[in-house]
Amino acid sequence: FDSLPPARYKETMSSVLVWIQQAETKLSIPQVAVADYEIMEKRLGELKALQSSLQEQQKGLHYLSTTVEDMSKKAPAEVSQRYRSEIEVILGRWKKSSAQLVERCQKLEDFMSKFQRFQNDTKTLKKWMAEVDVFLKEEWPALGDSEALEKQLEQC
Repeated sequence: FDSLPPARYKETMSSVLVWIQQAETKLSIPQVAVADYEIMEKRLGELKALQSSLQEQQKGLHYLSTTVEDMSKKAPAEVSQRYRSEIEVILGRWKKSSAQLVERCQKLEDFMSKFQRFQNDTKTLKKWMAEVDVFLKEEWPALGDSEALEKQLEQC
């Protein structure tokens, strides 16, 4: 009986597996180009919430690892190997999901920053184009008015 996991182990294992499955599902959503900053903010919020829950689940994962180590010392070799294999698979999935999550957050934050710069540049360009449009629609000075012609040449 010493080599059997405690009830808490099974509950924690179930909880961690559910979390990993949910994270993998959320991370499997294809990345698409978004032209709406609010949608990008919402997606980043979802990813940040997933990161927070990842940190909450970290304790459970640590408990599973230490419990497997403790059981391995008492259990027969084949039982010990089975539990070690099980925890290695879970740790692999955990690490993959964690890395994807960090990568997605960084990419999205970079995209949001670039998108905001692009919006600002576009706004500046539109303002400049409006000013040029007003300038081009101005009445041209008379040919004999050299001072007005010089001023318009400077503006050009």
